[in-house]
Amino acid sequence: MTIRTALTRLASLSVSGVTHNYDVDSVPDSLNRVQLPALLVLPITPPTSKIPRTPSEGFQSIAFSSGSRTVTVTITHLLLVAPSEAGRGVRTHLPKVVDLMDTYCAALAADPLLNNTLLEPAQVHVEPGDFTYGHTTYHGCAFRHTWVIQV
Repeated sequence: MTIRTALTRLASLSVSGVTHNYDVDSVPDSLNRVQLPALLVLPITPPTSKIPRTPSEGFQSIAFSSGSRTVTVTITHLLLVAPSEAGRGVRTHLPKVVDLMDTYCAALAADPLLNNTLLEPAQVHVEPGDFTYGHTTYHGCAFRHTWVIQV
């Protein structure tokens, strides 16, 4: 399988309550309210990520001469729920963020190999918070996937 195939399958993950899912080819430069909540497949780490990343993370190639050749990939699936607005506290949107986190985890649990694209079930770090995207800050959650894919 290819990394692109895995990214496309992640973008097609059906999460109830999410209005739009964006693959790497369709990620918009900015979002408007009618596009929210949205999931964006990003083969990069959002600049506002709070999870530390060492230089060795990301694309790691591990191949054994007598075994399968694999690549380890770290991908961000960014959930943006609502803009963070002055005068409206986090409590306004926090319940929806938490509910969508639960719905996302249930959807991934139903297909942890992304339709057999991955060699091992996805390992996911869940990072709720505020994320800046397209000059707007949103309440949401970054799902940081680590995958093992055979190449």
